[in-house]
Amino acid sequence: MSKRTAKRRQGGFNAEHYEEEKVRALFPGTNWSPDDSEPMRDQRYIKTVKPRSEGQARLMDAIDNHNLVMAMGPAGTGKTYLAVSKAVEALESGQIGRIVLSRPAVEAGEHIGFLPGALEEKLAPYLRPLYDALADRLSPKRLKALMAEGLIEIAPIAYMRGRTLNNAFIVVDEAQNCTYGQLKMLLTRLGWNSTMVVTGDPAQTDLLPELSGLADICQRLETVDDIAVVQLQAQDIVRHPLVASMLDVL
Repeated sequence: MSKRTAKRRQGGFNAEHYEEEKVRALFPGTNWSPDDSEPMRDQRYIKTVKPRSEGQARLMDAIDNHNLVMAMGPAGTGKTYLAVSKAVEALESGQIGRIVLSRPAVEAGEHIGFLPGALEEKLAPYLRPLYDALADRLSPKRLKALMAEGLIEIAPIAYMRGRTLNNAFIVVDEAQNCTYGQLKMLLTRLGWNSTMVVTGDPAQTDLLPELSGLADICQRLETVDDIAVVQLQAQDIVRHPLVASMLDVL
């Protein structure tokens, strides 16, 4: 008679102890899970980002060759996605030490009141487009680790004054919702071995037209050497073809 059968007959069989002692991981040392709805494996394949229009090619070339790039253009031209992709590429290759993401906390014509939580939680709805672009370039596990280590930083525009951003890749998104003074303050945060990409669409500002400073500051910076001002057009839109058609008449 086996020990297992004897313990059962004696009423002393401990099912929990048996499970702990006998059950082994299918692949020891890994976090592999057969649950497809919530996989635990890290993402291995990252698609290569390539320009899909001449305007996007000019933007990618400008980011590679300039420390300050102003990218203006209509919605759907890939301004934010290309900027974040270049930031992740620079971080993973060791060219810079951290990524700094900044975006004005301005609602699109609605006021939703106070948001609960810490600073990052309050800013999360406004920074969702940047998170989406990051998640497309990094696995969730890698993204969470980088943010926990501070290598990807969320920096509200309101708290940027007085900082010097060295060895960083800075992405300022939705800059059309910044005033001239805010943009001037942001641009002068640029430090050594850093790249800053400012993206926005002057035609879709949520401020009063005279308050948005993006178009004015881009016009002034066009005359400055070593600063790239890239203007994307409707033919650079990579969303649904109807987006370009609508923007021609709206």
